Amino acid sequence: MKKNQKRNCDRKNIVSTFEEKMKKVSKAGMNSKRNKILLVILLLVLLLVIGWANKLVRQKAVKETMTQKNTDITIQASPEITATQEPVQIQPTRNPEDNVYSYLQGPRSWGQKITWSGYWGTTFMDGGSFGGFGCGLCCIANIYSSITPYRCTPVQAYEYAKKHTGYAGGGAIDWGYMRRTLSKMGMDCNVSRKPATYREFQGQIMNHTCMIALVSSSNSNCFWKDTPGHYVTLFLYDKNTDSVFIADSGEPKRNRKRIALKKVYRSLKTSSPWQTLLVKNYNENQDHWKHKKATGNWIHKE
Repeated sequence: MKKNQKRNCDRKNIVSTFEEKMKKVSKAGMNSKRNKILLVILLLVLLLVIGWANKLVRQKAVKETMTQKNTDITIQASPEITATQEPVQIQPTRNPEDNVYSYLQGPRSWGQKITWSGYWGTTFMDGGSFGGFGCGLCCIANIYSSITPYRCTPVQAYEYAKKHTGYAGGGAIDWGYMRRTLSKMGMDCNVSRKPATYREFQGQIMNHTCMIALVSSSNSNCFWKDTPGHYVTLFLYDKNTDSVFIADSGEPKRNRKRIALKKVYRSLKTSSPWQTLLVKNYNENQDHWKHKKATGNWIHKE
């Protein structure tokens, strides 16, 4: 009996050992099969990557060839083109004179509907005809509208000066009121007498943005004739031609044209306490007005 039990145990041990060996063999076989599958997959991926890389290289080579061909064609078609040639400007630079306002004051200009004239030419203000006394106020409006981001007409400048400077209106505005008005509009400005030499006068206009000049034919009739006293505005001094762009409210034929600066110097009215008002620059933070529109009935610039 004991022998039989022993034999049964031995048989069980043998079977158990065999089954374990078979499992190991089976597991090793499965691992070997899995490794083979993974190896095949890796080889396929590698082949795909190599093919893709070769395709990119071929595409790049074709692109470079086409580029070279196009370059050769361009050079053959336009042999005069060089690497240093300047590009063509499609849009020309805006003329700085187009930014200058130059209001006209008189009734004849308004009657003929000339550009820059307005209803103020035939208007009486505080008992006086604006067409007769408004040249200084046209100068103020010219400067404010030309060198600031804001706009005003001569009438609006007239009303502002009356309200903020003590200017009574109805007649020509004096130097002090002009300077005070422009200062409140944000201008760094000062009045000046005629310099002793023309060279000094040139230096003044070169070092300032613009100038109001009082001219008179009594001093010289080289440009202004039959003119006892008249304020004009000077802009855009050109050193090469020694000339200025003039805004003359009294005569359309003199308005908006370049004249020799020397003619202005010779014509300055020396019987007046002051001959010029020089505007250095504009500070928007010091502008107490910031008037946005030049409203009213007038012939706008083209």
